[in-house]
Amino acid sequence: MTAARVGVFGLLGSGNLGNDGSLEAVLGYLRAEHPEAVVDALCGGPETVTARYGTPATRLHWYRGEYRTASRAGAIAAKGLGKFVDVFRTAAWVRRHDVVIVPGMGVLEATLPLRPWGFPYSLFLLCASGRLFGTRVALVGVGAAPIGQRPTRALVRWSARLAAYRSYRDALSRDAMRDMGVDTGRDEVYPDLAFALPTPRSIVFSEQAEPTEHSGPRGPVCVGVMAFHGGNDDRARAEVIHRRYLDGTTRFVRSLVEDGRTVRLLIGDDVDRPVVAAILDAVDSPLVTAAEAASLADLMKETAAAESVVATRYHNLVCALKAGTPTLALSYAAKSDALMDRMGLGAYCHPAREVDAGRLLEQFRALERRSAQLRRTLAERNLVATRQLQVQFRELTAALFPTTGHGRAHTHAHARPRQETP
Repeated sequence: MTAARVGVFGLLGSGNLGNDGSLEAVLGYLRAEHPEAVVDALCGGPETVTARYGTPATRLHWYRGEYRTASRAGAIAAKGLGKFVDVFRTAAWVRRHDVVIVPGMGVLEATLPLRPWGFPYSLFLLCASGRLFGTRVALVGVGAAPIGQRPTRALVRWSARLAAYRSYRDALSRDAMRDMGVDTGRDEVYPDLAFALPTPRSIVFSEQAEPTEHSGPRGPVCVGVMAFHGGNDDRARAEVIHRRYLDGTTRFVRSLVEDGRTVRLLIGDDVDRPVVAAILDAVDSPLVTAAEAASLADLMKETAAAESVVATRYHNLVCALKAGTPTLALSYAAKSDALMDRMGLGAYCHPAREVDAGRLLEQFRALERRSAQLRRTLAERNLVATRQLQVQFRELTAALFPTTGHGRAHTHAHARPRQETP
């Protein structure tokens, strides 16, 4: 029996720790369950993926300036040519594989600014090539959301329809795709793939451990920040939204410092670094420091060492919740609210678009008053998430690696077994 040729696809190795964490979870699954598989990637940062994970990788786009704004005629022409060349590059890469996995990420949403000719176009090329050449393309634990822009919505809808397998990281994502006209009747919902990553040893919960309630936790606080400018429909007032978010978050951090609290600022993407710098400059206190996290594992260690966490980026929230640390979400999309609700902390959300430092501080203090109870809740919910992801990976094996062998016979999403109840 020949080894399966498996590709992984996405904006991986490009500076977003959440995307790379999803990749790490899928690579862990492949190495544990399908060690014979030959794996490579088509991704945004091939050098990083190869260096960090030992996985051969190819650049996602022919044009290296894909994510820079093209204003001159030459750059515009090069970007247009790149879109044409990528049709053939993507098709040739897909054709070499039996299976291609898109590991998690919000690939079917536009909750942050997004152009249709960017990643939605790339994802469509992938799924269309998979259908054309009989390569099984799997969208595994992905995020989706309603999309107002018609070209983006059309590309996302057709990508999902052409995929051989779909699962989602929350029910809202599945509902969004159904509302866009995708048949989701046999698509399942599982926790975010990052919940399958190893939990740092220092924070593995013991069933015998019983946290003690105390009235005033005084440990360090992690504050996860984001270069937040609103969503795809907020471009006209993006700077206003960003200034409001930054001002409110800065005031909150200053209030923590005035209470004598140690604050660690976290990011989830390289683009967040200017926000950290702005807060450090505005607060100007030795109690506020910036964490240098290169992976989700690093973020988990940071959040595990904290008494409490307040965070914006979705995967900052995932890391804190998986670490079992009481967490308050500065929520910028429904996916954050859904995640918090799933983990039993639905009451602790604050809108990122309207950060009110005074109200946020009140919510934070209420969170800390229930710290011990919330830690117990998170320990229980994390055990459930782990079991559900074990089911996800068993289903993925059944759909993508049929026991009859790794031939090119196509297995469609709607011909796979249903999820068993954890």
